[in-house]
Amino acid sequence: MYMLKYSLRSIGAICSILWKHDKNPEIVNFMKNNYRPDFTYPDFASQFTAEFYNPAQWADIFQASGAEYIVFGSKHHEGFTNWPSNYSFNWNSMAVGPKRDLVGDLAKAIRQNTSIHFGLYHSLFEWYNPYYLQDKANNFSTQYFVNGKTMPELYELVNNYKPEIIWSDGEWEASSDYWDSKQFIAWLYNDSPVKDTVVTNDRWGKDSTCHHGGYLTCQDRYQPGVLQKRKWENAMTIDRQSWGFRRNAALDEYLTTDELIDTFVETVRLILP
Repeated sequence: MYMLKYSLRSIGAICSILWKHDKNPEIVNFMKNNYRPDFTYPDFASQFTAEFYNPAQWADIFQASGAEYIVFGSKHHEGFTNWPSNYSFNWNSMAVGPKRDLVGDLAKAIRQNTSIHFGLYHSLFEWYNPYYLQDKANNFSTQYFVNGKTMPELYELVNNYKPEIIWSDGEWEASSDYWDSKQFIAWLYNDSPVKDTVVTNDRWGKDSTCHHGGYLTCQDRYQPGVLQKRKWENAMTIDRQSWGFRRNAALDEYLTTDELIDTFVETVRLILP
């Protein structure tokens, strides 16, 4: 199973950890040379305009590619939501940056113009959210972040956009009990508006990854090497190093056409007996 995962995120998301925490010298110097001294991470949001975002064109390309489903990034680890979430005040694509509902626009284009199943990626955790950091400091004995932010977002996404695939991520630091994943999934499969059609992956807590889910992703670039008994997915990128756009990427840092075809063939071989 292959996934097309595309995340429209604030411009600095792909380097934020290296800039803020790991202090990667190359990125620190880039920030110093290109941004004012008091520039903060949230300042990136206004520069994320998505001016070339054309959902109808995307839908045509996806349909022509032969894809049977797509998974769009609703929120990555920086917490910026690509829809006007009631739980991400002034840190969403309607309030700042594009000033539009990026999730809703693509969902509409896919459903009106293709036969493709529409899915959403959502990160459970957020790098800098103070409520998450407080829960983490409390050894996840509290759930301020879960109850006030990430789970309300998931219910909002399902009720408003009715995705047929939910690709969860950011689970690895805490258990499914902390995330309230079991309660959410029980609702999803029994009472939600997509209960008869939805499929989920396995990233709902560090205890569930590669064990529980509609299909398994296990870890990034998962390629087990032997035929699996359960449906699984190889979540990978064409960039050998990054999960986001890199302006300084060299051509040889991308997988070649032959390498991509080999990976595709190997993945399909291990899915279909």
